[in-house]
Amino acid sequence: MSLHALISLLVTLAVFVVLQMRRGAPTDVLFMGGLMVVTLLGVVSPTEALAGFANPALLTVGALFVVAAGLQTTGVLDRIGQHLLGNARNTTSAMWRLSVVLAGTSAFVTNTAVVAMFVPVVLDWCRRRGISPSRLLIPVSYLAIMGGTCTLIGTSTNLIVNSLLKDQYQKEQFLVTQGDGHYESLPGFHEQLRQMSMFEIGKVGLPCTIVGACCLLLLRRRLLPNRTELLEQFDERRREYLVEMLVQPECRLVGKTVGEAGLRQLRGLFLIEISREDELITPVTPSDMIHAGDRLVFTGVVTTIVDLEKIPGLVPAADLSYEVHPHQRQQRHLTEVVLSSSSPLMGRTVRSANFRERYNAAVVAVHRNGTRLPRKIGDIELEPGDTLLLQTRHEFAPRYRHSRDFYLVADVEGSQPRRHHRAWLAAGLMLLLIVWLSLTSWLPDTSPLAGFASPAIAALAIAGLMVVSHCVAAAEARSVIDLQVLLTIAAALGLGQALTVSGAAEHIAGWLAGGTGAMVSSDSAAYPYVLLAVLYLLTVLFTETISNNAVAVMLFPIGVAMAAASGLNPRPFVMAIALAASMSFLTPIGYQTNLMVMGPGGYRPRDYLRAGWPVALLVGITAWILIPVFWPFEL
Repeated sequence: MSLHALISLLVTLAVFVVLQMRRGAPTDVLFMGGLMVVTLLGVVSPTEALAGFANPALLTVGALFVVAAGLQTTGVLDRIGQHLLGNARNTTSAMWRLSVVLAGTSAFVTNTAVVAMFVPVVLDWCRRRGISPSRLLIPVSYLAIMGGTCTLIGTSTNLIVNSLLKDQYQKEQFLVTQGDGHYESLPGFHEQLRQMSMFEIGKVGLPCTIVGACCLLLLRRRLLPNRTELLEQFDERRREYLVEMLVQPECRLVGKTVGEAGLRQLRGLFLIEISREDELITPVTPSDMIHAGDRLVFTGVVTTIVDLEKIPGLVPAADLSYEVHPHQRQQRHLTEVVLSSSSPLMGRTVRSANFRERYNAAVVAVHRNGTRLPRKIGDIELEPGDTLLLQTRHEFAPRYRHSRDFYLVADVEGSQPRRHHRAWLAAGLMLLLIVWLSLTSWLPDTSPLAGFASPAIAALAIAGLMVVSHCVAAAEARSVIDLQVLLTIAAALGLGQALTVSGAAEHIAGWLAGGTGAMVSSDSAAYPYVLLAVLYLLTVLFTETISNNAVAVMLFPIGVAMAAASGLNPRPFVMAIALAASMSFLTPIGYQTNLMVMGPGGYRPRDYLRAGWPVALLVGITAWILIPVFWPFEL
């Protein structure tokens, strides 16, 4: 092994070791540091080191963050979640629905965006049904991970691997070393390094998803913990508000019964009465019909009220000045304030307090020491210590945080208004992106339509349209782009290039091929299957400890070199890397979505190992069997 090969190998191993020794170490900083070392020591040129930052896949991933934000801010993902678990009665029904919708959604939307949207939906459903969220949140993460392997755009890992295939394919030929020191090309090897089509990886990804989902459905009672203490926390954290919601004519609840709308005796929310012109309906029964213009009076926790606000056409009615126009509401969000004894509002009713004139705010709901308040919020006389839920502009909190009028001012997390009037537009743009990306593999790069053949251009164009059409604000589009993910990918591409040009990847491939040959003769029919299993297992072990994208980048040249050294088709090995790099089920740190559900689900690291090993085993066996079926080993 040359000096440069040894340097690139040691630097790569050092990055892996530091990531294991120091769990909180920032992955982007470590990979960037490793890239700087191999560049300064001459392993790669500055041009080669920085080429990863101009990689089209990097731009595609960044653009998809914006597209996902557009779907979320317009309420498209919310509607999917509401229809998903609306009337599910138990965990079995919920799991079936989650399996279908989560896998289907994450095949076209980034996994983190899907999980971010479904976690509050599942938590709310669990709160209503009295079921511990620990029974469902690990499956939410796992199903999103598996669904992402069904299409080219389902996960950033697939996009990165596809970009690596394109780069490799653009080389004239892949030359393989012979024993006498000269190089020659393998017939047909080059053609197997072509780019993936939109649904190619789904040939194995979809069966793996079905097998993994069935495993979760059948074994969930044994695999998943039942943290009943989370239910107690739901009750301990309750701060019930009294809120009136006005049903506008365009609301989707009009014409439904209370039971059909899912608004009766829910955990964390209780419908007290319906006020309809001169009629007062109380107590409310599940068979009562909801009409346009109804005022629905609830007591509920703040998180539930935030969810009610996300239903199009259902707006708080405590203040007639409440913003209902979609464009105006984008400038407002919910804020909690606690009234002080020196507030000029003491002794006034909510109606006469003139919040709009005094604070440029509107009252949404009122809370007082957990006691039931008068049913008409406008008639409530305000007292010191009352907690009010207000609709405010963004400058309200910094302006009044130190005001003597309030003891406390705090923004409500997740209360940003949805752009419901843009929902159909956002959904149409997403559909256009799917169709466009499906066609890119059919358009040659040399045609006059070459611009349409680029996935990066497609994703950037749709992301730009999301911003121009006001599906997502420009400032929010910038904020949702995860720079840590992008920097890690770019730096890992540089380290992967160092492994390739230095010859380290070829040496590692030779060791793996030689070790496999020591177990099974290279002439045996079982040899390529063992080689595939070794590479898949190696990828899974690495992806459980570091970034899945980084693992795919680092092992791609090794997988191709292994195939070349053995005279085999490289495509099954590349597909194995793409699939295994995403299938992280054994640790919370292996995939970002696993970390996202850890806190809300009350999970411990061993819960992932207990729930994940049967899924990882069955999915791995499925992939190992099916990969050679769709991509044979022979050239």
